Amino acid sequence: MQQSGAAGGRGCALFPLLGVLFFQGVQVVLSLEIKADAHVRGYVGEKIKLKCTFKSTSSVTDKLTIDWTYRPPSSSRTESIFHYQSFQYPTTAGTFRDRISWVGDVYKGDASISISSPTLKDNGTFSCAVKNPPDVHHNIPVTELTVTERGFGTMLSSVALLSVLVFLPSAVVVVLLLVRMVRKSAGLQKTSKSGYKKSSIEVSDDTDQEEGDDCMARLCVRCAECLLISFLGNVCPMPFETPLSGSL
Repeated sequence: MQQSGAAGGRGCALFPLLGVLFFQGVQVVLSLEIKADAHVRGYVGEKIKLKCTFKSTSSVTDKLTIDWTYRPPSSSRTESIFHYQSFQYPTTAGTFRDRISWVGDVYKGDASISISSPTLKDNGTFSCAVKNPPDVHHNIPVTELTVTERGFGTMLSSVALLSVLVFLPSAVVVVLLLVRMVRKSAGLQKTSKSGYKKSSIEVSDDTDQEEGDDCMARLCVRCAECLLISFLGNVCPMPFETPLSGSL
């Protein structure tokens, strides 16, 4: 009976020890954490950034590696597009040749890259893998990239924002000038009725002021014309004229 009791006591004592070992094992597995955007939207011809960050319990050394891979839609084939180990090695072949750039900083936990001149063929899934020995066990996040053409609605919203930024201040200036001119006209009418005559200096000052107001008004009108031309150029772009064959 005593032996069985002693064995049972030793068995019970093993449970806390196993629990500690298991907890430490979980900590080792989860010591490297990687995060990336689940979905990224971009436009044809405009540079796209694929963000990837990581946290490691170990200090960054020259053994740290970063690997980005690409998988086309409806395909199981993966393609290596970027490798990092003390220096960046973007792919020199395939679809992304000479279009991948390193924009990260390993000492800040940043493993991001960018894609220049994206096309509709770049749609697909991108994976970011980081290893920082002894932290090599980690999750591998994926990013779904969707590249589209900029539509009429997108261009219109950009032009609308430009219109607000340019037209609104010009409109305020024009309104202020109109109010000032109305007040000045009312003052002149009162002066003419009272029979008061201005001196040559006052007349000269009024002339200079009128010229300044007129110049400001013309400037506002010019700004409005430029805004209208810019709006029409963005919304309804004119085709380039080609010279006639045989013309000098």
